[in-house]
Amino acid sequence: MHHMRAFLIGTATAALLAAGASAKDDITVAMQLEPPHLDPTSAAAGAIDSVLYSNVFEGLTRFMADGSVAPGLAQSWEISDDGLTYTFTLRDGVTFHDGSGMDAEDVKFTFDRILAEDSANAQKALYGGITAVEVMDPQTVQMTLAEPNGSLLFNLAWGDAVIVAPESIENIKQNPVGTGAFKFVEWKQGDSISIARNDEYWGDAPALNSATFKFISDPTAAFAAVMAEDVDVFTGFPAPENLPQFEADPRFQVLVGSTEGETILSTNNARAPFDNPLVRKALAHAIDRKAIIDGAMYGYGTPIGTHFAPHNPAYVDLTGDTAYDPEKAKELLAEAGLADGFETTLHLPPPSYARRGGEIIAAQLAEVGIKAEITNVEWAQWLETVFRGKDFGLTIVSHTEPMDIGIYANPDYYFQYDNADFQAIMTELNGTTDPETRDALLADAQRMIAADNVNGFLFQLANPTVAKAEVQGLWKDAPTQATDLTGVSWAD
Repeated sequence: MHHMRAFLIGTATAALLAAGASAKDDITVAMQLEPPHLDPTSAAAGAIDSVLYSNVFEGLTRFMADGSVAPGLAQSWEISDDGLTYTFTLRDGVTFHDGSGMDAEDVKFTFDRILAEDSANAQKALYGGITAVEVMDPQTVQMTLAEPNGSLLFNLAWGDAVIVAPESIENIKQNPVGTGAFKFVEWKQGDSISIARNDEYWGDAPALNSATFKFISDPTAAFAAVMAEDVDVFTGFPAPENLPQFEADPRFQVLVGSTEGETILSTNNARAPFDNPLVRKALAHAIDRKAIIDGAMYGYGTPIGTHFAPHNPAYVDLTGDTAYDPEKAKELLAEAGLADGFETTLHLPPPSYARRGGEIIAAQLAEVGIKAEITNVEWAQWLETVFRGKDFGLTIVSHTEPMDIGIYANPDYYFQYDNADFQAIMTELNGTTDPETRDALLADAQRMIAADNVNGFLFQLANPTVAKAEVQGLWKDAPTQATDLTGVSWAD
């Protein structure tokens, strides 16, 4: 189409084509997972951010496509010399989609709600060090910390800390009201969510007038929808085996980026026999990462030996410490008094990495005498049983939050790792702003959880996006779970 157009210049056809192309201002984006509800500040489900982050909701700071942190609703800030007081200057004239003004009171409301006793915020621990949020004037908010936190501005960019208003909080799960460049229009449950341009937006107007997110969980259906051009973009495309076919088709572009998704064989550290470090070490040596990446992901993904993204400059490659060695795994089990192996459960949520990877891992574990009974679960059930209920032996999940090694310092987190030495490293890290010292502490943290084999560290999830060739401005990498459409447009 592109190549033909050059030869038709000056003809009526060219004029029509050009007019048609430049007039295109809506987009249909498909993704595998539907959000359980639409409040990013009260659930762990990354699918909520995939739809709403930066489009509908905004935080004081925000992640850019390259993972850097930029001003969001806060246009600037000052940090006191002792690192304990942050004074944020808010943008002027920002309104929520319902027409109410966004000011310092809303920021205070948002953080008081995150820190409340009955808070449902999945990342409450990230903001636990905030001791007070005070309104200085409508455009100025002061945040006081118990101790310095070198990650505060980063943490404020998470979807869990987007600014919400008391006026609209009651129905936020069904009717999200934010300050973003798009406003929520409709949620057809089981099918799609639509959003439309917010004409009152404080920032640059988006090129798109409207967008629809479609939820297609089945990999075969995903392939069919893209091939038939029923959707314009499929983010996190679930059938990697089909990517070469799209790469060879001029109608499409394939973006293979990296994510913050550490894909792990999560292990219930509080449940026997996984409370025994020897058993966890046996588990690690029973796993062949390459076979999982090749078999489940068709080679897309980077092996990891700890809970950290390989593209991060502070990453330490520890994959060699847990090389695939089934004989060693058997010896370790015997040493743990389990020469005959044992039985456990393996809960698998819907994504391909879990369902496909789980079959491969179950077979690998069986080779060393560990019989893992597979239970396929939907996300809502996974959140209820595994994440909140902690009722599991093993599960497979990709932790897509950015720089989230700190979860290992929370003994109540679902894999229930409780190590005072690790917690001390994280406390020190939070109090440190010097980049070299931070990198050294992060390296110590990575080595500690690897040596303890807290979980089976598998691979960093790749982020394959298949889109029509004319779509421009999509994020290639996923520094946070987001489908940021604010800079997306159609090429003329």
